[in-house]
Amino acid sequence: MPQATLLLPGLSPVAGKPLTATFDAGLMSSDGGVIVLREIALRLGLAEVITTPLSDERDPTRVIHTYADMATARMMAIAAGYEDCDDLDVLRTDPAFKIACGRAPESGLDLMSQPTLSRLENVADRRTLKRIGLGFIDLFCKSWERVPERIVLDIDDTDDPAHGQQELALFNAHVGATCFQPIKIFEATSGKPVLSLIRPGKRPSGKEVAHILRHVIARIRMHWPKVKILVRGDSHYCGEPVIALLKAMRCDYILGLAINSRLAALAEPWKQQCDLHRCKWRPKVRRFHQFRMQPTAGARSARSSPASKRQTWVRTCASSSPTSKVEERFSTRRCTARAGAWRI
Repeated sequence: MPQATLLLPGLSPVAGKPLTATFDAGLMSSDGGVIVLREIALRLGLAEVITTPLSDERDPTRVIHTYADMATARMMAIAAGYEDCDDLDVLRTDPAFKIACGRAPESGLDLMSQPTLSRLENVADRRTLKRIGLGFIDLFCKSWERVPERIVLDIDDTDDPAHGQQELALFNAHVGATCFQPIKIFEATSGKPVLSLIRPGKRPSGKEVAHILRHVIARIRMHWPKVKILVRGDSHYCGEPVIALLKAMRCDYILGLAINSRLAALAEPWKQQCDLHRCKWRPKVRRFHQFRMQPTAGARSARSSPASKRQTWVRTCASSSPTSKVEERFSTRRCTARAGAWRI
């Protein structure tokens, strides 16, 4: 049975370690795997993080499904492998999903239908989505039992292929398909997710990356004013706006630089200096030793030809470097095979 591992940014039983849960992928809905996920979601407060920024303008006297229940049902369905909102039309009567939403498996009300969930997903505007993202950053900071002295933020993007005509789905020549290109930020020392931001399927610009990092770092510093932050990213995150922002916010950074002829020419003096320094401090190679091949008594009687009695000299290097050891083994093996009955 295939296994599915869930990585969540929430409260961990051990400080600094992510909260993980492993389930059988085929047992998620039928045998109550969603019920276990529901307990984890309640512990983390994921539904509240998502639905608190949403404005509910419905008549309270006619509300059957709260936003928190709707968000919980949607999360459980996605975690069980039912990513389409239409799947809830069938799963709304599933006993496990009803228990996951706090309802009795038989006598409880059925869950919400697809049109109700679609209205919920269309409630959020751009500002609301930003608030939800900041809520997940707050959840990340609350997951630490102690305030860390230093954190490492790894920022990168990935491709999310789109198979329809979704809004903001663009053709990406590097990926070779129509996709979204969300940006994800993880904390490297603990593996906890910090932010996942959906965005169009194109390469992010320096201004866009700087805008995202400004909000993330400012939100983290709001909880941890004295924490030291190191930002790591690939070469397309190395732009003037990003570097200027990290310097202004007193953050360390390790960003890649795209290779080009101009940079290679500028870096040539430093490259030669590094090569010289490496050669200077390289371990000294010992002197070459000569091993004389002498025949055994059996070989003297068995082989009487001048060619078999000829002595063979081998020069090997007794250095401590891996390359010299490989050469030594190769030379010894070759001479042993050539000598036959001869011994060193």
